[in-house]
This record gives sequence, C-alpha cells and structure tokens, in this order.
Amino acid sequence: MSDLQRLFARLSFLLAVSAGLAACGSLNSASGRIASVVTPYKIDIVQGNFVSKEQAAALQLGMSRIDVRNILGTPLLTSIFHVDRWDYVFTFKRQGIESQARKVTVFFKGEVLERVEADELPTEAEFVALLDSGRKAVKVPVLELSEEALKQLPTPAKVVDVKSLAPLPASYPPLEPASR
Repeated sequence: MSDLQRLFARLSFLLAVSAGLAACGSLNSASGRIASVVTPYKIDIVQGNFVSKEQAAALQLGMSRIDVRNILGTPLLTSIFHVDRWDYVFTFKRQGIESQARKVTVFFKGEVLERVEADELPTEAEFVALLDSGRKAVKVPVLELSEEALKQLPTPAKVVDVKSLAPLPASYPPLEPASR
C-alpha cells in the first residue's frame, strides 16, 4: 500500500468519524426538543389519613379513645413514648400543583380526649373536588331501557326460601384425622 493510499484511508476514516460525531450532536438537540414537548405521566399520590372538617367537628372533649378511633380511623403515627398522642398526617401530590400536607393531632388524658390540634381542614366536598380537578369532564350517557328492551331481558332466577333449606350441622368434623 502506498503512502498516498494510507493518507487517503486515514482522511476517509477521520471524515467518517467527524460526520458521525456531528450527527450525534444534532440528534441530541432534536431529542432534547422532543423531550421538552413530551412529558411523562406522573400519578397523583395520596398518602396518610384524610381527616375532613366534618370529622374534626364531630370530636368532643371527654370522648373515649374508641370513639375517637371510630370517627377518625386508626392513627397513622403512634409512639410508645407518647401514648397519649395520636397523629393523623395526610399528603397529596399532583403533577403541576404544589404538594399539600395536613396534620391533626389528638391528645388524651388517660382514656379520654383532652385536646385537638389541627391544620386548616377541607370539607369532604372540597376534598373530592380537589381529586376531580385534574380530570377532563366526560359526558355520561343516559342509561335507560325502553319497554321493549325490558321485556326482552331474561327473567331473574327463582328466589329460594332460606327456611326451606336443610339446617346446618351443629358441629363440623375435624379437618385433620385425629393423631394415633
């Protein structure tokens, strides 16, 4: 191979590498433009115990722990070091809006409710509106059947009177045979 052919081969190789690198740079800018237009879907994240204004209003000083749990649910945070304190923490994260956090803390003296500390709480209707605010409205079709369509439906199965069934045995046989 002559020197002229080697020089030509080297120049061809350098030209091909340069063209490849230039193409990579233009692809990067094109993919950057595409990525700025197309954004990934991020799900709404609802975590913790939602406590509504109505639930907080139902609490009354002097209630038992069981009554408080029936109204607010099981607390998200309890501590063995603070047995007279329950914390209800709630966070809501949605793409495009600021993250929201609410906290309700109930304090007990013995077995009765002593005081409640809470952030500004939304009503149940406000919370549901917040959940639905990011969704597009869809027209719901009217679900009605004509008289002719109702007549074409199959007749429901016969209702069985429970009293006519045989009674259940008073005790069931063991699931495993007795050991020998």
